[in-house]
Amino acid sequence: MSLAIKIAWSLLNVLVAIAYGLVTYGVVRKTMARIQGRIGPPIYQPFIDLGKVIFLRTATSHGVMFFLGPIFRFVGGVGLFLVLPVIVGVPALENFSFNGDLLLAMYFMFFGSLGMALGAAEGGHPHSPIGIGRGLSQMTSFELPFGLAVVALISVGGSFSVTEIVQRQQELGGVLGWNLFQQPFAAAAAFLALLGMNMYPPFNIVGAPQEIPVGPPTEYNAVFQSLMMSGRSIFAIAKTVMFMDLFLGGATSIPEAFLKTFCIYMWTVFVGAVFPRFRTEQSIRFFLGWPTLAGVVAVLLPLF
Repeated sequence: MSLAIKIAWSLLNVLVAIAYGLVTYGVVRKTMARIQGRIGPPIYQPFIDLGKVIFLRTATSHGVMFFLGPIFRFVGGVGLFLVLPVIVGVPALENFSFNGDLLLAMYFMFFGSLGMALGAAEGGHPHSPIGIGRGLSQMTSFELPFGLAVVALISVGGSFSVTEIVQRQQELGGVLGWNLFQQPFAAAAAFLALLGMNMYPPFNIVGAPQEIPVGPPTEYNAVFQSLMMSGRSIFAIAKTVMFMDLFLGGATSIPEAFLKTFCIYMWTVFVGAVFPRFRTEQSIRFFLGWPTLAGVVAVLLPLF
């Protein structure tokens, strides 16, 4: 496959991932509404919201870094998605995966969040430092168990390539060949860390909608809000693709990829539907507890 065709396929994959993320977000809003006894907005509402703001302009100015925040968020999500293979063995759906792409994926995981923190810091709103402090504190705490889980996968598989990790699981054959069952402690640490990455309750301490009635949806409007919505959509799908590749044996077909990524995403939604929001110190204490312990066990277990 030529480079031009590969770029074209990758751009198409990005657009599909954004649309899939918007649909998933619509399903989440409808699901949460039904759990709470409400009708809720239609599933296609995120597309309407995106269409309303994408062509608007804003006269608000807080400096260059303030406006670069949503761009960093969007670039982080797109970058993470493009270094991950959606379906190994299908060139059009392997994106730009390469040997060692897992290390780059780890960087992209936090690129957008750090960019948003820098952007919010320049906004000048008195609540911005509160959100930044909460967000970076929680991000640091869930990075630890997730990083330990990745180290465990690398030490057992002997490779920094996501493609090779997927192939190793598929060679073992069947569901029991997935790292979800081959390395249950690493999977437990990673999937518990995913709760913090997606920031649904009880880990939505950054936005804290019942406590802080302002934030990016208020401060960032017009085209910048459209970048945030698109970035959030593709970032959510990119994370689920990464977890599918690392722990669920990847995918051999498009329907299988949709099913696995949807189940991974809804895991965090269902947890959020039944738990109230933690305080900041409770969230940090949680991630530094059982998830980190599971990650340490996952790293040490192969040594015995």
